[in-house]
Amino acid sequence: AARLGLLFRDATAMEALAEADVAAFDKTGTLTAGRPSLAAVEVTGDVTEAQAVRLAAAAESRSEHPLARAVFDGARERGLGVPEAKMFRAFPGGGVRAVVEMQTVFVGSVRFLRETGGVADAAEMEAAADRLLRRGMGVVAVARGGRCLAVLGVRDEPRPSAREAVARLRGLGLRPVLLTGDQPEPAAAAASSTGVEDVRAALRPELKLEAVRALRAEGRRVAMVGDGINDGPALAAADVGIAMGTGAAVSLESARAALLSDDLRRLADGVSLCRRTQATVRWNLLWAFGYNAVAIPFAAGVPAALGAPLEVTPTWAAAAMALSSVTVLANSLRLR
Repeated sequence: AARLGLLFRDATAMEALAEADVAAFDKTGTLTAGRPSLAAVEVTGDVTEAQAVRLAAAAESRSEHPLARAVFDGARERGLGVPEAKMFRAFPGGGVRAVVEMQTVFVGSVRFLRETGGVADAAEMEAAADRLLRRGMGVVAVARGGRCLAVLGVRDEPRPSAREAVARLRGLGLRPVLLTGDQPEPAAAAASSTGVEDVRAALRPELKLEAVRALRAEGRRVAMVGDGINDGPALAAADVGIAMGTGAAVSLESARAALLSDDLRRLADGVSLCRRTQATVRWNLLWAFGYNAVAIPFAAGVPAALGAPLEVTPTWAAAAMALSSVTVLANSLRLR
């Protein structure tokens, strides 16, 4: 597994992956490359496009979310100086708040700005967000002083290996499910390009957790794959949580396995390996019990006691014991 780029905390994690029948994916940084770019800006307040991007980048500069990095990198690419942010706070599944140039700035989803950022007149913000969502973009809004200044459109391309990985997992009997905090439009676009049919969007971290629990309540064995802070609860609640090794530290702590490369096809390799490992363990147990059931009576002298001219000398017993161990070892090495 390590050669394939998969690390497991313990043997039970391998058993859980072998028995999984649902593969639940986060979107950003998991099914998609996690390297989104700032693709569009719709100004809705009394600022210029550059000013809106500059403020958003400052507030997002300390965030680990891939969309935050897209905004920050977009400001740098435009040659904008990013001011220092103070009193930063992240709201998982919503957005961030920070003090920039002595004013409180909120950056995040439209719902977050409406509920936490104090944006009362949200009609123009929602209209701008809808236009960008229809173009298949993720949306990040920026507000200051109870007014939305701009809505930023962020585009993230699917991983090149995602579609093949989903097809292989389906061929192994797993049902792919997309669990994402993004809005339905970009979620549907990502799902369509990767072959996932079951899409559940606009999920805050607690709703992702509930979705995983609901699948398990149906009797499903869930393998959850994610990379961000928002995925931590769902990773911990799944039968086996698998963190992308390039993701946030908290996702690695919550998961029982880690995918060290960004090639999702390795996940299908891992499922096959775990199933073959489990089958090998069973064959080894069957061989060991069968061997002992036959050999112990000979070693105990039962045939001789029954009058059969059979006797097991210590030399033959030692050789047979070694042969048993070699057989189990050789059978296990076939996994390579």
